[in-house]
Amino acid sequence: MSGAEGTDSMVIVGASLAGAKTAQALREDGWDGPIELVGAEHDLPYERPPLSKGYLQGKEERDKVFVHESGAWYVENQVGLRLGRTAVAVDRERHLVRLDDGTELPYGKLLLATGSSPRRLDIPGGDAKNLCYFRTIEDSQRTRDQLIPGSRLTIVGAGWIGLEVAAAAREKDVEVTVLEAAEQPLLRALGPEVGARFADLHRAHDVDLRLAVGVDSFTLQDVDGVEQATRVRLADGTELEADHILVAVGAAPNFGLAEAAGLEVSNGIVVDATLRTSDPDVFAAGDVASAWHPFYEEAIRVEHWANALNQPKVAAASMMGVTDLKYDRLPYFFTDQYDLGMEYVGHIPSSGYDQVAFRGDPDSGAYMAFWLAGGKVLAGMNVNVWDVVDEVRSLILGRAAVDLGRLQNAAVPLAEVAAAA
Repeated sequence: MSGAEGTDSMVIVGASLAGAKTAQALREDGWDGPIELVGAEHDLPYERPPLSKGYLQGKEERDKVFVHESGAWYVENQVGLRLGRTAVAVDRERHLVRLDDGTELPYGKLLLATGSSPRRLDIPGGDAKNLCYFRTIEDSQRTRDQLIPGSRLTIVGAGWIGLEVAAAAREKDVEVTVLEAAEQPLLRALGPEVGARFADLHRAHDVDLRLAVGVDSFTLQDVDGVEQATRVRLADGTELEADHILVAVGAAPNFGLAEAAGLEVSNGIVVDATLRTSDPDVFAAGDVASAWHPFYEEAIRVEHWANALNQPKVAAASMMGVTDLKYDRLPYFFTDQYDLGMEYVGHIPSSGYDQVAFRGDPDSGAYMAFWLAGGKVLAGMNVNVWDVVDEVRSLILGRAAVDLGRLQNAAVPLAEVAAAA
């Protein structure tokens, strides 16, 4: 398929995993017209999981995080890579994207893969220059440099990023305190039953995990003429001294560009199952996309690697005019903390779940957990149990009530549980 100059150009805003993979999918699917990939960061597009896992731990080198090993791929595939540039406006009527340097890029189809940004704490001292947030490769490098044995790290937030950084820090013999407003870590993602298992894990590795606590402010001190946060003041008046402070209280989707352009937004950029927005020539993928999911029959927004990796194939096809390819993969994510390796597949819909079933003994360090509603499996998690994700998917996609006793009995193969449902 050929593209002519001007309005036949494919423009991708967001030089992320989703953005780079969409450019790749366009070329693989036969698009030989112009492609422009715009990214605010100066680095080549990279994957984010290593930033809080292997790269942070010093187990992976920097050059292993990039989607394509070098800039040569973009040159060879004639992808116009505009790094260090921010899209400031979309003119849908004229089919133009305006960049911060005044450049106007015409598009025939536009993909928004603008990702998300760390949420900030709007409290006294929250604007201190030395507070660390965690999103970019530079953030990971700064945190990695701070993991000095014997130093004190305070982490605000016990979500995935906070706990993965805590695990990496403890492996470097850093003293770690984690502060969480909820009753358990990972409460929104896993619920109290499984969140408690992660609390036990971190306390077993000498993390000072404080739950149901509020952070009131950061105490500032003049350090070489610059005000820096050196203590965390809790809502009960307790003050904690820290050498470094990381704020990891979640992320917000970057939908400002889409909203200003008049596109429909609601917890992200609203798209249908083909990843098309309310404008037929504009699409969205990755963290920022609130996508209608055919299986769950509701819009979901997933901030995980697998989503950014797999949505581009659908986005590229839709941009090229395919109308019947829908993104219906079940959400998947993984984490590595200490000697724990975990995979999770599925999604808890807005209607929630009514029970959690464990398969195997959680105290053994190798087990599975299932979230159910009406006897049907909604999601499953395997901890140090491998090669079972396909079976868990089958349980979920079957939409049938399962025999709870057989599900919890590790001696009964999951395939048999699914077949009998």
